[in-house]
Amino acid sequence: MKKFWRFIFRRNLPAASLSLVNSAVLGLGDSSYPKFNFIAKKLNKRLMQLGSKNLLPLGLGDDQHDLGPDAVIDPWLKDFWALALRIYPLPPGLAVLGDHVILPSKYSLQFERDASNGSAVGPYVTNKHSTCPPSSLQPFPARMVTIERVTDESHFQDVRLITFDVTDSGIQYSAGDVVMIEPRNPADSVDQFCQLFHLDPHKTFTLKPNDPATPAPARLPQPCTVQYLVERYLDINAVPRRSFFQLLSCFSTDEMEQEKLQEFSSAEGQEELYSYCNRLRRTTLEVLFDFSRTTAAVPVDYLFDLIPEIRPRAFSIASSQLAQPKHIQILMAVVQYKTKLKKPRCGLCSCWLAAQSPEKGDVYVPLWVKKGLLQFPADIDTPVIMVGPGTGVAPFRAAIQERVASGRKGNYLFFGCRGKTKDFFCGAEWEDLQQRGCLTLYTAFSRDQEHKIYVQHLIKEHGDVVWDLIRNKKANFYIAGNAKMMPMQVTDALTSVFQSEGGLSNTDSENLLVELERCKRFQTETWS
Repeated sequence: MKKFWRFIFRRNLPAASLSLVNSAVLGLGDSSYPKFNFIAKKLNKRLMQLGSKNLLPLGLGDDQHDLGPDAVIDPWLKDFWALALRIYPLPPGLAVLGDHVILPSKYSLQFERDASNGSAVGPYVTNKHSTCPPSSLQPFPARMVTIERVTDESHFQDVRLITFDVTDSGIQYSAGDVVMIEPRNPADSVDQFCQLFHLDPHKTFTLKPNDPATPAPARLPQPCTVQYLVERYLDINAVPRRSFFQLLSCFSTDEMEQEKLQEFSSAEGQEELYSYCNRLRRTTLEVLFDFSRTTAAVPVDYLFDLIPEIRPRAFSIASSQLAQPKHIQILMAVVQYKTKLKKPRCGLCSCWLAAQSPEKGDVYVPLWVKKGLLQFPADIDTPVIMVGPGTGVAPFRAAIQERVASGRKGNYLFFGCRGKTKDFFCGAEWEDLQQRGCLTLYTAFSRDQEHKIYVQHLIKEHGDVVWDLIRNKKANFYIAGNAKMMPMQVTDALTSVFQSEGGLSNTDSENLLVELERCKRFQTETWS
């Protein structure tokens, strides 16, 4: 893919390079991010520049839509295949497979008689002394040192500061990097799933790909226990996608259940599926219980086709290796909320971590580090302006610790939360650094007065300082936090400062922002 991307954007390609090529681009994105479907838009534009003929208008799937990306994907694919089959008809004797044709499973599970041979569920002690750098295929078993609640007990949100010991891991990280953590399904969910499929959790198996071109899952040991598979690999507590219902319907022997599953998997039934599944955040495990007769008919070989792999969760590192060489810290909000379902909804990773008690015994968490989006200046004299409300302050805590340990000043932090006594994360640390002259701190406690104050208001209030730092001292400007409204509001406040303090026009303000972004002096890291 990288080779294709570099090739297609070569400047010396003739303008008519693709004049004999038909193309169609379908993008998958999330409109809560500023650069929604940026890659799809850029590719489509480039294909047209090179003379390609668009078979269909650019399709932009959006995760934020009530029906998810399928709201765009369904009609787009229907039009695409109709057009493609008309232009490029199938050879005689071939026909399009029907929706209810069951393809062979990816793998066959071959169970062993001896239940003691498989990889059991326990700490990753086998990776502890590996000479390879930690990665997704070989994470490091980091011992959880402490887990501390940093919000007041009366506050509605539970946020934890978690410390991991990475001694002898070979992990190297810098401010702005992220740590990837492999979560696990809770024990009660594992037990329920095994009961539902009549599986012995201690039974061992090996996987045999049914197609020689299909590799075995890299993260799954061979042989493996059922409990390991369900606890660490199958994402049974995720909200299932439409394809799950389509495959499930193929196995149903119950007329009523099959009819409902087919409705959920049809384009016409997406409103019903949203009401049943997405709006309530109903999990795969709960759906399998709701359609128990169908579940009983699912061959175990199709588990890998039916249920996706658990994805690792990314957390901004909230500590500096210069200040804490043996530790990695994260600032984690525990995700737990209610819907109309009786059982509260829980974030898989955050609730698993929050349930651990390292003071009662060793807890090992599989993790590795990846480069993050934020890059902080190497020049010791470059000031940094950091806007990080809530847990968005995590990467800036790492940056401030790193810069202070290196003797760098010019650190400006805009922090926002609800109340000084409720969720002022690391407040004592910030105030101590401010007293030592290592940090300039601006705080917005939105609920501590009658009128609400947010970080974007502070940007405007201290516009003279912001403008002087950016224009005269060549400061870098950073935003991190929730992707919904804050990043755009802070960006608008910044361009407003360009106009009020710098005397720039609206167009010149926008151009300056584009130039700052191009030079990596304006950077954002947001999540939904």
